[in-house]
Amino acid sequence: MSQNPILSRLRRQARIGHVLVGGGAPIVVQSMTNTDTADIAGTVAQVADLHRAGSELVRITVNTLEAAQAVPEIRNKLDAMGVDVPLIGDFHFNGHKLLTQVPECAQALAKLRINPGNVGRGEKRDEQFATLIEIACKYDKPVRIGVNWGSLDQELAARMMDENARLAEPADAKDVMFRAMIASALQSARRAEELGLGADKIILSCKMSGVQDLITVYRDLASQCDYPLHLGLTEAGMGSKGIVASTAALAVLLQEGIGDTIRVSLTPEPGESRTKEVQVAQEILQTMGLRAFTPLVTACPGCGRTTSTVFQELALKIQTWLRGQMPAWRGVYPGVEDMKVAVMGCVVNGPGESKHANIGISLPGTGEVPVAPVYVDGKKTVTLKGDRIAEDFQAIVEDYVRSHYGAEKI
Repeated sequence: MSQNPILSRLRRQARIGHVLVGGGAPIVVQSMTNTDTADIAGTVAQVADLHRAGSELVRITVNTLEAAQAVPEIRNKLDAMGVDVPLIGDFHFNGHKLLTQVPECAQALAKLRINPGNVGRGEKRDEQFATLIEIACKYDKPVRIGVNWGSLDQELAARMMDENARLAEPADAKDVMFRAMIASALQSARRAEELGLGADKIILSCKMSGVQDLITVYRDLASQCDYPLHLGLTEAGMGSKGIVASTAALAVLLQEGIGDTIRVSLTPEPGESRTKEVQVAQEILQTMGLRAFTPLVTACPGCGRTTSTVFQELALKIQTWLRGQMPAWRGVYPGVEDMKVAVMGCVVNGPGESKHANIGISLPGTGEVPVAPVYVDGKKTVTLKGDRIAEDFQAIVEDYVRSHYGAEKI
């Protein structure tokens, strides 16, 4: 499928710590903590969890003096653990004060995130915005200028609404609000450059909570600038709704070449790990063929031929096990993230899908002979039977990883 040459044009490249964004670099997965940043131990633990899950950038809230003072210690503790993930400071309302009072906070962060709608009002807005940009320049930090639908600069929005109302044929109010979102981002970026921040230090976002709204705004924003763009459906929601909405919005934009970093803003269900949003973001990119993070399991949905739950249990077990191995495997088995595994439930599509995978197993469906042929690189190698099919298949996968991606392949 051809892409729009304007929307998919190469963007500037920014560096966030050791991570490159834009300019043809791989699309980066980002996440955010939900701990009180002043809780150093809790924040360090969650950042480390998110990083182990695959988050390449982690944003933390910096909203109080205590939080700002905690940031350098959080950085130090992460470094001592070998967790080198860049930290992004999320500032609203009082960022100019906090970074002035605690310059070590600015030094410890890899990027600052500011919201033009929450910087200040009137003359104070310009002054406080300038303070933030000057601090970014002083410590050579990139800045994400992040406009949000729910906190849009109301003075700018009101002015653009008034101008629209005076037109002979006024545009729809919603369209004016979309233009105000983009104007806020672009005007702020231009002002940042005037204050001395390099264009290669600026990343933009215009987050919406509606799928079609997000697509509309980012298409327009992408056509008007070449800054790297951060994508995310803000307040996506909980569970399947949040996953489906984020996927629907991000997939369309990514397919058009729009987006250099992404975050899936899921509301965790009670007791659910914060890392779920990282997993979803990775799976969006991987299933679209844009990046590979962990071997994915192809499995059939089940039908009347598959009244046994064995294939479901095995598919879940293998997928969970593969994802759990990746923190250790990344540096030991290069390329393993591209491996394809199939766990199928009957003879209809089982053998075919298994042959297309690196390793596949076709479990017996209802009424079929109770054996499970295993295919490795398209060839049947063994037939498993008995009560230990799951354990035997997992052992075959482990052997394949060692022999095809590790030192044994040489």
